Parts: sequence; structure tokens; C-alpha cells
Amino acid sequence: MKIHNYCCDDYLSIAAPTEGLYKESGSRFISFAYPCSSAAVAEEIVKKIRKEYYDATHHCYAYRIGRNGETWRANDDGEPSSTAGRPILGEIMSRNLSDVLVVVVRYFGGIKLGVPGLIKAYKAATKSALDASAEIVKTATVPVTVKFTYPQADKILKELRKRDIEVSDKIFEAECSLTAHVPSSMRESLKETLLKIEGTSISDD
Repeated sequence: MKIHNYCCDDYLSIAAPTEGLYKESGSRFISFAYPCSSAAVAEEIVKKIRKEYYDATHHCYAYRIGRNGETWRANDDGEPSSTAGRPILGEIMSRNLSDVLVVVVRYFGGIKLGVPGLIKAYKAATKSALDASAEIVKTATVPVTVKFTYPQADKILKELRKRDIEVSDKIFEAECSLTAHVPSSMRESLKETLLKIEGTSISDD
């Protein structure tokens, strides 16, 4: 059993793509798990798998995205309703994972499995791929744009470094700006601290 020390902004995901396989009554269920941080990226991955495994009978999938899994989808791709996408999603949720896509490609073996058999097969295929993955802890962040004058740059950066906040889109000229990727629970307190520095303004992206 894995034990994680979470803060309120943390959640579990997977580190890298993995594959799995389940066989039942001649059918093959090839599963693919991907770390994925947006629905658009998930759908693009599904398109690529459909193209690569064009001769498969079904390409079923589910994804769950965001700190609380607020973005999700489950697709049966022609299998009986809720026999494929839902079991895939259920296995992702049972592990409390997010920012994860799982696609299960089925090659029909000539013997119908029935509703219980399909649910079991798609769940087992998903489990096979996720069992091969390494779990990681991610932190939910929100982008905040900070604008300030050049003489205040050291003070701004010091406050951000103290909190281990990732910074991007830095512009250091007479008027400076940067984007701080701030843990959600820290946003208001950080804004309050930075606004005390003369010449600083902040906006949420």
C-alpha cells in the first residue's frame, strides 16, 4: 500500500504511458494508459490510436482530468451501453487518479462475452495498463500574472522562490512581468504579500 503526504492541492496521476493486455474467449483487449492534462489532448491521442489500430473492432476509452476529476468522458465505441467506457473510468477513479486517459482496443474473437463479461474484460484490461504505471503526485496550480518595476524584481523573485513557485513568461525591462503558477490554496495569501511591494500589480489569467 502506497502512502502519500498530500497538501490540499495535490492529486495522483501517472508518470508515463504504459500498456496492458487482457484475453478472454478469443478476444484481445489491448490497453493504453497516458498522462493527459486536457480533453483536447486526450481526444487527439484517441484519434492516433484509432488510426494505428484501424482494424480493431472497438476503440473504447475514458479520461479523468483536473484536481477533482471535474473533466471526464467515458466512450463505449459501439459496445453495449456502459460496458466499456464506464468500467474503464471506474478503474481510474478507484485508484483516485486524474489527468489520465485509458484507451482499450478490442479485437473480437468470435464469441460474445455478454454484458457481465464485457464489463469484466474492460476493467481487467484497464487494470493491466495502470498496474504497469508509476504513480506521481501533481499539484493543482493557477496562473497569476505579476507586473512590477525592475528595481522590485529581486523582492518579487525572492517571495516566489520561498514558496517553490514555478515561473514562466518572464520579461525584465523597465516594466517587468512574469507568470507565476501558484497552488490554488496559496493564491490569495501570495497576492496579498506581493501587492505590499511598491509598484506591483497582479491579475489572474
